[in-house]
Amino acid sequence: MTRALFLFATVLAATSSKAADWPEWRGPGGQGIADAKGLPVTFSETSGITWRAALPGRGHSTPVISGPHVWLTSAVEKAADPAEAERRLKANTGDQPVTVLASVSLRALCVDLGSGRLLHDIELLNVREPQWAHQLNSYASPSPILEDGRLHAHFGSFGTACLDTATGRVLWTNQELRVMHENGPGSSPVLWENLLIIHFDGSDTQFVAALDKDTGRVAWKTPRSGEMDPRPQQRKAYGTPLIVEMNGKPVVVSPAANWIYGYEPATGRELWKVAYDGLGFSMSVRPVADAERVYFSTSYGKSQVIALRYAGLETPEIAWRVTKNAPKMSSPVLAGGLLYFVDDGGILTCVDAATGVDFYRERLGGKYSASPIVADGRLWFASREGVVTVVPLGREFRIESQNTLDGPIMASPAAVDGALYLRTDAALYRVGGK
Repeated sequence: MTRALFLFATVLAATSSKAADWPEWRGPGGQGIADAKGLPVTFSETSGITWRAALPGRGHSTPVISGPHVWLTSAVEKAADPAEAERRLKANTGDQPVTVLASVSLRALCVDLGSGRLLHDIELLNVREPQWAHQLNSYASPSPILEDGRLHAHFGSFGTACLDTATGRVLWTNQELRVMHENGPGSSPVLWENLLIIHFDGSDTQFVAALDKDTGRVAWKTPRSGEMDPRPQQRKAYGTPLIVEMNGKPVVVSPAANWIYGYEPATGRELWKVAYDGLGFSMSVRPVADAERVYFSTSYGKSQVIALRYAGLETPEIAWRVTKNAPKMSSPVLAGGLLYFVDDGGILTCVDAATGVDFYRERLGGKYSASPIVADGRLWFASREGVVTVVPLGREFRIESQNTLDGPIMASPAAVDGALYLRTDAALYRVGGK
């Protein structure tokens, strides 16, 4: 196993000699940067679509791609009896609209990249009386990771599984790590050397854990430190970590409720933590980074986009913060010294990454949960209304196109070899490519 450098000299992604084309959420390096060229800028449900693959079940996970195959996770749900649902909801400490199930089958789907034909539909885990999930969420929202012919699929407290993609055999499962998510699972895993590192930030307890990627056994488990909000709902989070090389050493940069942490990936030892100086919780974001700073949103509460300077520092410090139009669900993206982010209500902001000074703040329209990607000199945004908006990179705002598909888009896009892959609530689309 080697650690290959992606995007900037500071961000490490665990890869191998058989690295996947789009191995994890937000692509190689985990920061939403694609090297795909020649992507179609205009398309619709009736034009420019190479294929559309209907998907069984429901899920918000991003497709991951290797060679001729696209893999996704999905959940086949069995509704609970109304009386039973009411009984179970008495333990709910929140007031959000949720879905209650009698059982859920958590599955791995494989689609042929060339034809769009569904090749495999494999059950990984089956859970009776799972925790409820927010109606905006799904039971298969965390995105899987592809590496060396294995699919690592995580479903929060419902469990984690490893699949041999050549044989379709489930190699291991682990269901021993649990928290009360309140709104369902959301954090995607990250690979580092032989470890699968995962967040568990519930309303009851909060910790980070690592599983041995070959056996599924717990390698380390580290409780979150620092004072938490006294209200259970304000302790939960759904963030995804990023491995960043800080001052010559790899660090797990880990956003949680009210704090962002740095951990040693091999042992889980806490290296530092920085408070947001304002309530922040329920984030489903992943940070991005350059050679000097880490950038992330604190999501709900006192929503802020924060730049955390780490270069030359033992403990990072807040360099700047933006409090207007900070996203609650969508992650930022970084390109050419500019940081871009879209809030839940469709306001796109572009700021100078070094200073936080804004160049524009403009409306795209729609509502946003999916995180954008950068590809082919453009920004690609996908809305809950099924509209894909294309905006050129740079300090001046211009909408190049807006393209509508049937059904909401909650999953982040993927882009490989001149093709864009988009998942709606019912189907996976390939747009363009030979």
